[in-house]
Amino acid sequence: MGLGGFPGVSLAEAREKTIDARRQVRDGTNPIEARKREKAASQSTEGSAQTFGEFADTWVQSIISEFRNEKHRWQWTQTLKVYAAALSPLAINNVETEHVLDVLRPIWTTKPETASRLRGRIERVLDAAKAMGLRTGENPARWRGHLDKLLTKRKRLNRGHHPALPYQEMPAFMVNLRKRRAVSALALEFTILCASRTGEVIGAQWNEIQRKGAVWIIPGSRMKAGKEHRVPLGERALAILDEMELLKKGDHVFPGQKKGKPLSNMAMLNLLERMERPDITVHGFRSSFRDWAGETTDFPRELAETALAHVVGDETERAYRRGDSLDKRRKLMDAWAKFLSGEATTPKQLKAKNRLPKPDRTK
Repeated sequence: MGLGGFPGVSLAEAREKTIDARRQVRDGTNPIEARKREKAASQSTEGSAQTFGEFADTWVQSIISEFRNEKHRWQWTQTLKVYAAALSPLAINNVETEHVLDVLRPIWTTKPETASRLRGRIERVLDAAKAMGLRTGENPARWRGHLDKLLTKRKRLNRGHHPALPYQEMPAFMVNLRKRRAVSALALEFTILCASRTGEVIGAQWNEIQRKGAVWIIPGSRMKAGKEHRVPLGERALAILDEMELLKKGDHVFPGQKKGKPLSNMAMLNLLERMERPDITVHGFRSSFRDWAGETTDFPRELAETALAHVVGDETERAYRRGDSLDKRRKLMDAWAKFLSGEATTPKQLKAKNRLPKPDRTK
């Protein structure tokens, strides 16, 4: 009976196997036949084991509520289905280091951010499988002390700022945008008018719109800060809602192609590319708004920050500031809407528009 070759099997292990085999013989069992039956049972178990893909699908659905917006949910499922497709048919207990490396290496240098997130998500899936008793041993997707020795270090990303359009160019951009009647164009204009984030707008539902008070109430579950945010709606924003109401398909203000689904989180970015403006981002329009408010108006800084749903002041200051300055912000957003339409409305703008040339004192 073979016990395994050296050095794969040490002398001490060989002695233990010898003792076990002799014990089986003493009890009337053929150790060679017993080993064959054990191997067959193991193979049968592996054949019926849950695959990585099956387990990942079920587990991600169980934790989906911890993701704040549709974009993160979509990213989680897509990265695992697309980039980790080679792992899907493998039994969850058979995923090894070489399998993880096979899916990471093709994108490790070309798509470093995606690769890093993919590794982390694979690691979480395998940790969950181990916690449920479906795996044993170390996690083959762990970074420190394992994959960091097998993969090159990623270059640290210089995140910088979202590419934004200078506020001076916004009126001309809006003229071009308003020539387009697609849902994505109306959604982008609404986003700019409200200085909102993409996820806040595409997730907007009709029950969040209060026509009587001309306000859009975004629940904390869709806000980055986790707190409810009220957005004052001006005439143009309400007009956009009127147009969307004619196209109403369900709960979402800006519906997507699939029934019951909102507009894709990439729709507005794709629109910018069709407008031949791949140099700017949807999020960047918030910077355009902030620059305009700070450089051309006399509205307080805190008001502009509140309009952007940024956390303003320290903990003590926030404790005493209970309101959200909705009426004051309404004046700010009305001025922004008029500026986008090409009107000079604020004191600084009017002063610049009516500025007379300096007299020539040399005469």
